[in-house]
Amino acid sequence: MSSKTAFIGLGVMGYPMAGHLKKAGHQVTIYNRTASKAEQWVQEYGGMKASTPADAAKEADFVMACVGNDDDLREITCGTNGAFSGMSQGSVFIDHTTVSAKVTRELSENAAEQGFSFLDAPISGGQAGAENGMLTVMVGGDPAAFERAQPVMDAYSRMIKLLGPSGYGQMTKMVNQICIAGLVQGLSEGIHFAKAVGLDVEAVIETISKGAAQSWQMENRYKTMNEGEYNHGFAVDWMRKDLGITLEEARSNGAHLPVTALVDQFYSEIQAMGGRRWDTSSLLVRLEDRREK
Repeated sequence: MSSKTAFIGLGVMGYPMAGHLKKAGHQVTIYNRTASKAEQWVQEYGGMKASTPADAAKEADFVMACVGNDDDLREITCGTNGAFSGMSQGSVFIDHTTVSAKVTRELSENAAEQGFSFLDAPISGGQAGAENGMLTVMVGGDPAAFERAQPVMDAYSRMIKLLGPSGYGQMTKMVNQICIAGLVQGLSEGIHFAKAVGLDVEAVIETISKGAAQSWQMENRYKTMNEGEYNHGFAVDWMRKDLGITLEEARSNGAHLPVTALVDQFYSEIQAMGGRRWDTSSLLVRLEDRREK
């Protein structure tokens, strides 16, 4: 069933996600801070563009957002001409940004006071997942709002799950990033070790990927890592943002994350090497650089 939707934020994830909504037959109005990107999207997919988040949200049944961080989210929701001022009673705001659980709960309470619902719904799957409509969506919020929103999110997702009340989607994304950080560091060390002793990396991975060491990172990243290519996937800057949110939450809830904290520092070294926009598998560069020295 077609719904009236709005999408705010046309970055590498939001641009194709909004496109999938249009392809699925929904009415889509988009807003992007850089107007030229919005114009490009309309030329490619059709639909409408708005001049402010508030205008995009007017009369929409569902408003999606995928922006940068806590401050960006506050700005497009509660800032001047923010989306919340244009939301209709009974509508649903779906935030696909990875942000803190704190801002999620803050905005959820704000939305409830104004008569609409707020779902925190961070995503995993990277740019390829967004382009192929195969994202995993981790959701926190009201079950009734989730039930209404799930068929709409199906347009760009392969897995959508409600994990609990407000904030639980974001905290599940934190678990996701904790696991990825450890996996990528382990894979980097494995490839580094294999090279150091003269093993054929491709033969090694072909063998061990059929056993207990197998992971998505191994299957999808080892070849580019082995070839020194780091110009795809999720950028180091964004991973550090996510890990910073995670470590802050851990300090407040008493969780101990020594490996995550260590890998976060390793990523800071990658940034210092000029790799802010390299993808997260670039942890291998740090090890190779140390070996050469």
